Order: sequence, then C-alpha cells, then structure tokens
Amino acid sequence: MLGPFHYAFPVLDLAATRVFYENHLGAMPGRCAEQWVDFDLFGHQLSAHQVAAMPEVVAYSEVDGQEVPLPHFGVVLEWGEWHALVERLIAHQVPFLLSPQVRFQGQRGEQGTFFVLDPSGNALEFKSFRRQEEMFA
Repeated sequence: MLGPFHYAFPVLDLAATRVFYENHLGAMPGRCAEQWVDFDLFGHQLSAHQVAAMPEVVAYSEVDGQEVPLPHFGVVLEWGEWHALVERLIAHQVPFLLSPQVRFQGQRGEQGTFFVLDPSGNALEFKSFRRQEEMFA
C-alpha cells in the first residue's frame, strides 16, 4: 500500500478552483487561508495556492501516439472509480483535453486514461491500470 502524496500547485482563482475540485472531481475541502486551500483528492493532499499569473506549459510529450502536456499531475484509480469519475465529469459537462480511452490495449501496462484542465489551466491526468500490478512494468 502506497502512502498519500502531497502536491502544491498554482491557481488564479480560489473560488473557481474550489468549485472544480470539490463539485466536479469530488475532492473534499481541507484547511484553507486567504491565499491557499487544501483538498483531499482520493486520499492525497493537494494544496492550491493563488498566484498572479500562471506559468506557461513547458512542453508536450508523445505517449502512445498522442501529445500530452507537461507538466501534469493526477491520480491512479481503481478501474471502477476511473469509470465513475469519467461519468461524473461528463454529467458536469467538464471538457476533456484528451478524451477517456484505453492505451496500450492488450499490452503490459494497459490503462484507461484521460486529461482535463482545471480553471487555471493545470493539466490533470486520471488513469487506471487494467492490471494494477503492471503500473511500473
């Protein structure tokens, strides 16, 4: 069992960030102050810190024939949780940067994946491995 990770990231608007992470992704709010808010996202601690300007996307990298933004962050979910999150985002009409799909079909590391952007343009990837034991294979 892996422990939870902590990730602090920049945002432009804390109110819009709260709506997105709480209502759309299902994150639970945690501690907060005037310039930051913590979230429990699937057991991991995210800290959104308000900034005056967002950094530019650094690069794109090809993965299984598609360009993915760098940097990005996300969570590896169980197969059913991943599908439930896809349905939740569709219900909330959240646009996908890269639509839900299965990569590396029939190969080691077969995985469901999708990308969304938060209101500040942070790229998030959510994925699920068909066989969890192949996550690092």
